[in-house]
Amino acid sequence: MTEVLKFLTENPTFYLATVDGDIPKVRPFGFVMNYQDKLYFCTSNQKNVFKQLKANPHFEVSTTSKAGEWLRLKGKAVFNTNKGTRQAALDAAPFLSRMYSIDDSIFELFYIESAEAVFYNMKGEAKTIKF
Repeated sequence: MTEVLKFLTENPTFYLATVDGDIPKVRPFGFVMNYQDKLYFCTSNQKNVFKQLKANPHFEVSTTSKAGEWLRLKGKAVFNTNKGTRQAALDAAPFLSRMYSIDDSIFELFYIESAEAVFYNMKGEAKTIKF
């Protein structure tokens, strides 16, 4: 998980894909953290991504580095929103406080379960990590 977190934080705009019915939906994300040895993401429960993950928790993340390497991370979203996870997120990314607060009813956090990360390079080589 450490290698995945490092890659995502070094390449801070990554794309999270869900499905809406049978239509794929992709959007940029920019927050990820390690909390209690789990890889967490956040969103608002007012957004379609929240509704899509509640309906079908399987998602995929992808991003690329300036060196041309890329990551595909797939797994299942498990929502775990409480004051502890909210505070950890606000501490990890102070910019979130412009949108959310610890007592905010729309601020949601989820971690990835049954994760599989595949790192690729321009030579076509791949390295898989499961956590």
